Amino acid sequence: MAELRDDDKPLRKIALSFKELAAAADSQTADVEVAPFSHACSLVSPLFGCLGIAFKFAEMDYVAKVRDLADASKSKMTLQALLDHEMEMNCVRKAGSHSRNLLRVKRGLDMVRVLFEQILVSEGNSLRDPASKAYSQVFAPHHGWAIRKAVAAGMYALPTKAQLLKKLNEDENSAKTRMQDYVVASEPVIRYINRLFLSRELGIDW
Repeated sequence: MAELRDDDKPLRKIALSFKELAAAADSQTADVEVAPFSHACSLVSPLFGCLGIAFKFAEMDYVAKVRDLADASKSKMTLQALLDHEMEMNCVRKAGSHSRNLLRVKRGLDMVRVLFEQILVSEGNSLRDPASKAYSQVFAPHHGWAIRKAVAAGMYALPTKAQLLKKLNEDENSAKTRMQDYVVASEPVIRYINRLFLSRELGIDW
């Protein structure tokens, strides 16, 4: 991964973008636009890269699906409109559908949320326990044995907390603030997406 410039603060950009999304998700109209959503999600992508081989599969999958949603924003204004259109076309669960990709991106956001929560309460310099808990809670139920085994092996190659913060151009205090900001702001966004699927009786565990 390329070295970050001194003025490049990924965690700060992520926190600010998700605060804006949270405001839209929590508003009375509660209609999140696809373009700012996909942009905010793209800012999360480097985090997967910083975690090394254990989350390489997640990085590749997440980046591709965020790019698909960015393309979808050219024709569909809101996440609600995107989902409703594919329901009309009867292709919500079709491989490669925007709806399926939205669900996968949501899981990526949720994984980062749980990872940050675990980092905030963990002692020491190891990321293995926070990353293992985040993977087990969010991704593992949807993965087969082979992927779970590969991820478990990759956990031994995770960077330390100090190495991660250096890659993200943050010190421990600033990182804690930004991580907490993301945890708080991402919850209503994730809840909003779940509600979009559940209110249409589409489920979220596929």
